Amino acid sequence: MGYGEFTAGVGLELGLPSGTVQLLVNLDRDSLSTYPLDGGPPTVTGGTAVQGPYDGPVLIDPADQRRILWVAFRVGGSYPFLPADAADLRGSLVDLDDLWGRGAGALLRERLLSAAGSEAALTEAEVALRRRARRPLEPDNAVVTAAADLHHGASVAAAADRLGWTPRRLGREFAEHIGLTPKRFARVRRFQRVVRAAASSADPDWARLAAEHGFHDQAHLIHDFRSFAATTPGAYRPRSPAEPNHVPVSTIP
Repeated sequence: MGYGEFTAGVGLELGLPSGTVQLLVNLDRDSLSTYPLDGGPPTVTGGTAVQGPYDGPVLIDPADQRRILWVAFRVGGSYPFLPADAADLRGSLVDLDDLWGRGAGALLRERLLSAAGSEAALTEAEVALRRRARRPLEPDNAVVTAAADLHHGASVAAAADRLGWTPRRLGREFAEHIGLTPKRFARVRRFQRVVRAAASSADPDWARLAAEHGFHDQAHLIHDFRSFAATTPGAYRPRSPAEPNHVPVSTIP
């Protein structure tokens, strides 16, 4: 959970997939937008929305982040608070009213705007989430264990076998709690390991990173970069080392 005020850049940015769900509240203007890569019409919601799990890049407007509160749920962490399965939110920006009922987004946003400072706003968001919980707050340990195994490079079969499950059952549980198939989730998380390691280096050694993070070779890494970042490793230029999932479009050849 965080609260930030940022200087908006010029033009759109690529938001890179993390495989998780976020609650976003724009405290600067009462709207949020995402734009398809093909140049089609944007998705526009009110100022309070849920960003479902993405498994590909999306164009976002940095102006939406001038003053924003966000809840980046841990893997599977959105499950208690949203009536929809995570798979129903995949690749989507969904107005909170569509999930919690008409007026819910505006009410939460008004309470956050009225809060006496960032800490009070974060507390208000936590209270709102707890009030809306319809499922147990305790994480599903089996799903968390499988997600951790996949994040660290285990195969889908190995992750399922450790739990005594079939891969099909693991897929059903991931659809409900996480929103991506286990295989796609594993690919996204492997990609995340690489971009976080690369963002902290002025001159990443891509061949070494490919080997360290389970890619067959550098060509395999390039393939996943094109899929998840719409660019190549050599052209990857994040907004800052601390924000590896934000890539200004102006930096992409």
